[in-house]
Amino acid sequence: MIEACIGLGSNLGDRRAHLRGGLLEMRALGRLRAVSPLFETEPVGLREQPRFLNAVALLDTELTARELLGRLLEIEARHGRVRSGKDRPRTLDLDLLFYGGQVIREPGLEAPHPRLHGRRFVLAPMAAVAPAWRHPLRGKTVAEMLAELGGRAGVEEVESAAWAADLISP
Repeated sequence: MIEACIGLGSNLGDRRAHLRGGLLEMRALGRLRAVSPLFETEPVGLREQPRFLNAVALLDTELTARELLGRLLEIEARHGRVRSGKDRPRTLDLDLLFYGGQVIREPGLEAPHPRLHGRRFVLAPMAAVAPAWRHPLRGKTVAEMLAELGGRAGVEEVESAAWAADLISP
């Protein structure tokens, strides 16, 4: 088993339901160990779109990183995700943030996520479930990377981790 961290986001339709549905399906990929609180966040890139709900989940899995990514993309598609360009609105976005302590740089697969360290909307929920995880290339913990970004502008916790507690594997 390897610990993977998955970022979840939605800014179309019933955002919370899309995130819960994604988590429910992720349970088939391994053992869902933890889910962060929900954060409402400003969009990045294309600003003229609805605000996002974001969360992070920790998953213990036997899947390879490539297999896991493929299954995450399938879940997105089942939830109506249409890939129509970068930073576009989406029903469900599932990003592989880290895969153990491994550094993977392959076409279509990068772990840790290449922009993780500069994204408050990822680091804030990640700090709730994996504050001590250390970036293998930057040498800093999630808590340290979040502190470097300063402030919390554009990222607001809107619901405690209880929103998905019933989905965590026993």
